[in-house]
Amino acid sequence: MIRLFLRFLKLSILLTAMTLLQSGAVSAKAITPDFVELAKKLKPAVVNISTSKTIAPQRSLQHPRNPFGQDPFDDFFNRFFDAPQHPYKQRSLGSGFVISNDGYVLTNNHVVTGADEIKVKLSDGREFKANIKGTDEKLDLAVLKIDVKGALPIAELGDSDAIQVGEWVMAIGNPFGLNQTVTAGIVSATGRVIGSGPYDDYIQTDASINPGNSGGPLFDAKGKVIGINTAIIAGGQGIGFAIPINMAKAVLPQLEGSGKVTRGWLGVAIQPVTPELAQSFGVKGENGALVSEVTKDGPADKAGVKIGDIIVEFDGKQIHEMNSLPRDVASTPLGKKVKIKLLRNGKPMETTAKIERLKDGEAKAVPAEVQDRLGMTVTELNADLAAQMGIKDAKGVVITALKPGGAAEEAGMAAGDIIKEINGAAINTMADYEKALSDQKKGTIMRLLLRRGEGSLFVAIPVE
Repeated sequence: MIRLFLRFLKLSILLTAMTLLQSGAVSAKAITPDFVELAKKLKPAVVNISTSKTIAPQRSLQHPRNPFGQDPFDDFFNRFFDAPQHPYKQRSLGSGFVISNDGYVLTNNHVVTGADEIKVKLSDGREFKANIKGTDEKLDLAVLKIDVKGALPIAELGDSDAIQVGEWVMAIGNPFGLNQTVTAGIVSATGRVIGSGPYDDYIQTDASINPGNSGGPLFDAKGKVIGINTAIIAGGQGIGFAIPINMAKAVLPQLEGSGKVTRGWLGVAIQPVTPELAQSFGVKGENGALVSEVTKDGPADKAGVKIGDIIVEFDGKQIHEMNSLPRDVASTPLGKKVKIKLLRNGKPMETTAKIERLKDGEAKAVPAEVQDRLGMTVTELNADLAAQMGIKDAKGVVITALKPGGAAEEAGMAAGDIIKEINGAAINTMADYEKALSDQKKGTIMRLLLRRGEGSLFVAIPVE
């Protein structure tokens, strides 16, 4: 009787499990991966990257010259207060992963940019000097090459378009110099825009990512790379961002071949369609990309696109969010004629534009935020933002995000800091900030006065 009951119970459990699987209530993806086996399999393809660069000597404090002629103490002051500093090495750490068994390595551009020397350390302890084969500043990608005997284990590239929020992921990298660190979590969100450039489309994860993880792989539960760990939010916990691997795969042939990426160009600056703007233009919903600037004699200008038009479809793809348009344009072959559907004063229109080559400096993101060469994203302070931050003075430029390993982060700057002065010049607007930045020559030291909370502090940053 007991045996019969146990058999009935087993059969009942089996039938229930089968019903749940068929109904979709339980899926294979819900099963926790074997992280032990994944780590053993994947760690050999992950590398640590160390870089060094020489910072040029700068003069520090200068004493006032004696207006009455030669001073016996001049020699003393010249030696101790106006003497050039010695050149020094600035070192940083990052991560990467092998993408071909003959020694090609993928990482972030910001990990290696400006480096005099790059070293790649394999999981077995071997270390090699690396050469940069190609870089893409806009996507923050770099391809390195090391000369190594024998075939290397590689990280298989997956399909980032297929991932879903809630899936298990695992990151392997070199956070804070801690070699071969493994962390796990889930996909928290996709399509994140964090103000780092015109092609923002990040995977957000709560797998622990810290400075030094930059350039390392984000694996799915099958052990395939679905992202390149790139950014964190200063002070944030459980929030990291990775470049979708499909974006990297699209440009890898160019990076490995010519060392640079050629992109399509439409010749417009765009911004989101807010509810207020939609109402003012007489359109329903907030889909599309609002044209705020048209480059003279550019593809859009030749096609008759005007300021105030809302682009709702590009080459057969609907533009639901403003940020998808730059990515679609960039991936369009040069010379291709594409149909553009737009709204002008609420009325639908259609035109055709011939895509041209994007030149340096022509890609424009949302004008409200600017990412500079210091490795930080900033925006102009206004009354609303000042009120949110609890400050009275609504003048200045506020830091909204930092790139791991960037000059700003190395100097101790943080998101929320307000830049009040650069080299003694007041910074009240974004125009002031951009001018001050453009005046700085490579190899010099830039002094910033920051407001942090109720206090102020100076920081000095070498200009790269």
